[in-house]
Amino acid sequence: MTQRSDNGPAYRQPWFWFVMSPLIVVICVSLTFAGISIFHADDRVVDNYYKQGRTINQSFAQEARARELGVLADVRFDQSTGEVMVELSKDGSMPEELHLMVGHPVNADQDQHIVLQPLRDGYYRGDLLTALSHRRYLTLLPEYDGGSLRSAEWLLRGEIQFELGQQTQLKPTDRGQSTSDAQP
Repeated sequence: MTQRSDNGPAYRQPWFWFVMSPLIVVICVSLTFAGISIFHADDRVVDNYYKQGRTINQSFAQEARARELGVLADVRFDQSTGEVMVELSKDGSMPEELHLMVGHPVNADQDQHIVLQPLRDGYYRGDLLTALSHRRYLTLLPEYDGGSLRSAEWLLRGEIQFELGQQTQLKPTDRGQSTSDAQP
């Protein structure tokens, strides 16, 4: 007859931990990645692409209107003082104030809305909320109703690379898109 010895519960055996350790690690890592993906979701995903497309067509019409009015803007950022200066040239009367939207390419939390007040005819000034770096998207418009760019008579779009310079020119292009030329 053979005698069996009871070594106790399975979790007290070394072979149990040898088999279960990798599985426990995989479960912990999977839960960590799932949590990160849920709480740090990409905010650039558009839920209603049809509505977004209509908005794009509206901005093309606004940029065409800017081209008709001869609107050009030189935008200068002074990182040391936190000032934004805009020199606007346009046919007709100048707006009472300008709105500059400074968008971060990925993180919407770093977007800024700067209200520019007139200094003298064609010159506007505003203050940055925080210092800017890297690439940013710029949208300049004469009025802003708080949630929609569609109410503006015209708008200019562009981008700036702060590594290349602190100044850019916004101007409408033939296709309704705008270009910007970064200058040191």
